[in-house]
Amino acid sequence: MFSTSTYAERRNRLRTLLPSGVVLLLGNDESPMNYLDNTFHFRQDSTFLYYFGTDIPGLAGILDLDNHEDILCGDDFTIDDIVWRGPQPTIAERGLQAGVHRTGGIGEAKARIEEARRKGRTVHFLPPYRAEHQIRLFDWLGIDPRHTAGAASTDLIRSVVSQRAVKSAEEIREIDKAVALSADMHMAAMRSVRPGMTEAQVMAIVHQTALAAGGNLSFPIIATRNGQTLHNHHYGHTLEDGRMFLLDAGAEVESCYGGDLSSTFPIGRKFTERQKEVYNVALAAHEHAVSHLKPGRPFKEVHLEACAVIAAGMKDLGLMKGNPDDAVREGAHALFFPCGTGHMLGLDVHDMENLGEVYVGYEGKPKSTQFGLKSLRLARELQPGFVLTIEPGIYFIPELIDKWRGEKKFMDFLNYDKLEPYKDFGGCRNEENYVITESGARLLGKPLPKTVAGVEAVRAAS
Repeated sequence: MFSTSTYAERRNRLRTLLPSGVVLLLGNDESPMNYLDNTFHFRQDSTFLYYFGTDIPGLAGILDLDNHEDILCGDDFTIDDIVWRGPQPTIAERGLQAGVHRTGGIGEAKARIEEARRKGRTVHFLPPYRAEHQIRLFDWLGIDPRHTAGAASTDLIRSVVSQRAVKSAEEIREIDKAVALSADMHMAAMRSVRPGMTEAQVMAIVHQTALAAGGNLSFPIIATRNGQTLHNHHYGHTLEDGRMFLLDAGAEVESCYGGDLSSTFPIGRKFTERQKEVYNVALAAHEHAVSHLKPGRPFKEVHLEACAVIAAGMKDLGLMKGNPDDAVREGAHALFFPCGTGHMLGLDVHDMENLGEVYVGYEGKPKSTQFGLKSLRLARELQPGFVLTIEPGIYFIPELIDKWRGEKKFMDFLNYDKLEPYKDFGGCRNEENYVITESGARLLGKPLPKTVAGVEAVRAAS
């Protein structure tokens, strides 16, 4: 936890952004895997954590905007709980740690919300993403679980986004720690990979590195020889010389702030010549995007700058033709880069994604429907204190190539015949985390080797 004053100041700031009513922030509950006492790893709701700092299940927080009162509600451990799980601070003690002087059982939260509803007061809540939240909102507010997302408070969403998007100095220090540990995870993999290993063995090394340092994962590891599948969580392949390995992994530290890095390296000692050519185009797009990070710059423009470098590079390799700027405007480059250049990062690895990309990344403005561009999670103007990823990549997805070729799509921009030998290539990307400063941007954590020479040097020494 941060200091008591940090949480009190955050809640007081939220009060200034909302006119009146009651704010209900639901903490997460335990989630059983296959029976009640065998649970998944517990992770607190990030917005609840941001305002109340309490990382145990079964809580609810209430901000009474009109009466300037904060309440933390949850049930204390019974003796049976203590026998199995050990002693824990009381809810009252946890409340004091977050600067909350009024606490009660979870039943009091229900009574408070029902009373506010009877009096016709506005109850602000965020879009639920877990079933227990939907059930609780149905029980306390009578909202059909199918309609809870649509009934969420837009005013609260916008207010939370405006606060959480700009990271404080103490938050950035925590993210720095998480990104540094994430870099250690990647270096462990880069030094360990050998032909004949399985993807699962590499994944285990990466996870072990996080756990041994007192951290955990900020998201499920992507560790694959098939980098063309963007979110590949299958770990069953055996690694072969001549192919590349793509690792996307991040650490979460005790404060629950996370890192998110990607690296690509040869399974053998060196990249092939073809791999070098494509890898260097992706790296050039990465460095070009970084050079455009500064306050006041819309991130959509940063993304399009990266796309233009990829289109020009693909043309130099003979895989595209025509004017690269026209190709990007029409969306032809998305054959190789069908996703976005980056996203916000903080307590969530895709920060505040449960609140809606249109609010987090677009300030309420509509997203594009164009293939590729529609997957850009962040487009808004950058501000000091924003923390984000930079991760352009190049992917050869055989199914997408065949589909577009069959549809005769973008024939003026794509050389389909020359693409055929690349259908077994896979994919590559580097990913780094940056904080926007008053004059530009600063790399968080510690750098990973990205150049061909730098990567090959690590592989040769391993």
